[in-house]
Amino acid sequence: MISKLPKWVEYGAFILSFVAGYINSIGLLGFDHKAVSHLSGTATLLGINIINATTGSFFHILLILVSFLVGATLSGFLIRSSALKLGRHYDTALFLEAILILISIPLLSRGYLIGHYVISAACGLQNALATSYSGAIIRTTHLTGIFTDLGILIGAKFRGEAFDKRKFLLFLLIISGFIIGGSSGAYFYYQFSFQSLFLPTLICISIACAYRLYSAKSVS
Repeated sequence: MISKLPKWVEYGAFILSFVAGYINSIGLLGFDHKAVSHLSGTATLLGINIINATTGSFFHILLILVSFLVGATLSGFLIRSSALKLGRHYDTALFLEAILILISIPLLSRGYLIGHYVISAACGLQNALATSYSGAIIRTTHLTGIFTDLGILIGAKFRGEAFDKRKFLLFLLIISGFIIGGSSGAYFYYQFSFQSLFLPTLICISIACAYRLYSAKSVS
């Protein structure tokens, strides 16, 4: 499947994973150590709060999960296909992600919990977007699946099978993008608090504009 994707997909995967790592580091630093770009740890916290019977925290975590789902649902409605094709609403999805991030900034700065839900929805939208255009091969907001696929790829190489260098490079780009994004997010959060979220907002808008121009040029 990866061999059928255009070459620019690697660059997009790196940038989107950078955005996700950036946002998630701010989530861990500024949202009471709650991840928003992926749900495994958050779902675990939900289970812990069921046992601890902490109602307020339970519903807060539940709404973070639901918000991620809402964002993914919105992306699924817009994209409607797992095949990458110019003309589909990838730019619209990215513009919506940028709007959600932008909306979250004043909410988070004022300490409103709804800001957590808005930014979680943005991450869900992005992850569904990347999953849709790659046929579920690329996930940019978490690394569990990427590390698993990387291990499978290396294991197959040890077994003597042909080594897919492009897939290997793609996985490394996503991992490095997420880690670099995490470092950048932490650095700018310490400098500018939640105002640092303006950077991923601008990145999403830039990618959306670039895609729209590229799509229009290719069609013409």
